[in-house]
Amino acid sequence: MTDNLDDFFSDNAQWVDSSDSTSFNSAMPPQPPKSRRDMRRRRKQKRRRLYLTIIASLVVVVLIGVGVFFGVRALKHWKAANEANSQSQIEDYTGSGDKEVTFTVESGQGPAEIAENLVKAKIVKSAAAFTSAVSGASATLYPGSYALKTHMKASDVVKILSDQSKAGGFAEVKAGERVSDVIANAAQASGIDVSEFQAIIDGGGSGILPEEAGGKFEGWLEPGAYNAQNKSAKDIIKSMVDARIAKLDDLGVPTGSERESILIIASIAESEVGSDRYYGQVARVILNRIDSDMALGMDTTVAYGLGISASRLTDDQLNDDSNPYNTRIHKGLTPTPISNPGDDAIKASINPPEGKWMYFVTTNLQTGETKFVETEDEFWKIRDEYKNNNENAN
Repeated sequence: MTDNLDDFFSDNAQWVDSSDSTSFNSAMPPQPPKSRRDMRRRRKQKRRRLYLTIIASLVVVVLIGVGVFFGVRALKHWKAANEANSQSQIEDYTGSGDKEVTFTVESGQGPAEIAENLVKAKIVKSAAAFTSAVSGASATLYPGSYALKTHMKASDVVKILSDQSKAGGFAEVKAGERVSDVIANAAQASGIDVSEFQAIIDGGGSGILPEEAGGKFEGWLEPGAYNAQNKSAKDIIKSMVDARIAKLDDLGVPTGSERESILIIASIAESEVGSDRYYGQVARVILNRIDSDMALGMDTTVAYGLGISASRLTDDQLNDDSNPYNTRIHKGLTPTPISNPGDDAIKASINPPEGKWMYFVTTNLQTGETKFVETEDEFWKIRDEYKNNNENAN
């Protein structure tokens, strides 16, 4: 009943201006009241319009959702079709090749540059075919000179260029390798007699080495692969030295005598332990011993001075004071580096960790585990551990 009365007054009431003194006389006569049947019909119409509005809104939302769903699906189909069509349009040779050619991949070249050169040499039909094959195989391409053929299938070319054993004509410098090993590899790669390389090494490095090297090449050859085709021995060695200087500059290694000292420390660290996780600690041991006026006592330096491996050392050789690299007898750093250290050893030697270690022993030759200690008593314990863990330990 209350709702009916509210509706009645809501539909039939009128506002009048009370400030007008004649409002009662001049007001329009009231409209005849609506019947209850009219009011009920009006409420039904309002509710019907509300329901229709809600239903219409829901329909619109559903239609939008359906449109989005089918639109996304159509877009995916279109994209897939385009990709398939693009793949089918990549031009590629189908045969095993025709005329034999030699193709060279230079150090630092990426798949796109190599692809363009392959197209120019008429080895692959399109750059897209080659780069797609590289991506599909997740291949690593190595520098070197390769025996290929014209008109080859791109995937076959990728198999060859990603096989380092098939690379030729490039001299490789490996981290931790001695100069004697480097020039032997360079002679083989270039076809130049090793004596020509040795003459350069023994010649003092004028016009090749920086002043701080003191005329010695050990430590100054940057690890990497170098094109040795149609180049002189001097050009090959110079490219290795130039790359080393550029790398040391990039790593922020101080110049002058400090640069040579860091290379010496890094070369010893890399030669003494088989894992880069220990390079920094070895470098710290070297610095601690120098600060304490102790001999370094490194077997690898003795072996370098004799041109042999540390495993072949005898007691007489370890006690030979005529060997300037015998750090069991001679205090301080060695006259030169004892190898060509890699980036990790150099970085560790620039900023070695803090510690009071004075001794270290690789206690397990199988795993490379190395222990570092501060006192001589601790040293004898880890030395005995080494002897007990390794058969035929010297």
